[in-house]
Amino acid sequence: MARPRVLSGIQPTADSFHLGNYLGAVRQWVTLQETHDAFYCVVDLHAITVPTEPAALRRRSRVAAAQLFAAGLDAERSTVFVQSHVREHTELAWILICLTGMGEAGRMTQFKDKSAKFGESAASVGLFTYPILQAADILLYQANAVPVGADQKQHLELTRDLGQRFNHRFGDTFTLPEPYILKEVEKITDLQDPTAKMSKSSSSPAGILDVLEQPGPLRKKIMRAVTDTGTEVLFDEENKPGISNLLRIQSALTATPIPELVARYEGQGYGTFKKDVAEAVLETFAPIRERTEKLLSDEKELDRLLAVGAERAATVARQTMAAVRDRVGFLPTL
Repeated sequence: MARPRVLSGIQPTADSFHLGNYLGAVRQWVTLQETHDAFYCVVDLHAITVPTEPAALRRRSRVAAAQLFAAGLDAERSTVFVQSHVREHTELAWILICLTGMGEAGRMTQFKDKSAKFGESAASVGLFTYPILQAADILLYQANAVPVGADQKQHLELTRDLGQRFNHRFGDTFTLPEPYILKEVEKITDLQDPTAKMSKSSSSPAGILDVLEQPGPLRKKIMRAVTDTGTEVLFDEENKPGISNLLRIQSALTATPIPELVARYEGQGYGTFKKDVAEAVLETFAPIRERTEKLLSDEKELDRLLAVGAERAATVARQTMAAVRDRVGFLPTL
């Protein structure tokens, strides 16, 4: 029996993944490759929807891919590739754009958020159509499930709407994907502002734990994480959002239930607790950082792995697009 297919992507917009990326996406991708036909891409086409330096994009694309392999993705069990290496992504995106209403695209919250940051006059048409390219990424591979955070659910709903619209108009073509969400780790927040999501675009450097960061700075950030004036280690998101976030992090990294952690640190204060959180983070990140550095030291081999993934992905993409072109009414090529 064929495994259900899962697809997700990650942007190469920073020099390192952060803890939120790791817990909310990458770690679950590693687990899913055991049970699913897994497709994961470095979405460099999405990265250029905002101003990007070519050299930085090239470097960060390799860094992102290396971290995926270093975190546990296996090139034999997962199809890992770079989005721009499979040209069918942009072709399908154009067809889906032609099925999308202006009002429908304008309601996407991510465009509103990013255009507010950069200024609406500076926002590109690419940024406006970002969710439609994302829909093409998913539908192209006939994915059954998409690992998403709560903030991406709206985009997945658009994907389902566009897939259903195409199927209704042109005949049954696309699989309609379902969201795959890990509730317990979907909200990792900024260490300095525990009411805000940990994010490269909005967090201060002191609020982010980078996977490739050295142990000293990582430990310092955790020890300086915002807490409150009390001393009790309790999970209370309203009154103790900082401590609750650290408990969530330690629970996720050590597979220890939060109530058990609360009982363990009863009467011990924040210092001991934070030291243990730091050790859990360092023990998780150190081997990933070492494997990433090793992969990046041999760019030729890393590029080979990505080429293998791109060819495997393109085989599926070409099959989907052959059906799409025929059903839309495009003339066949000789």
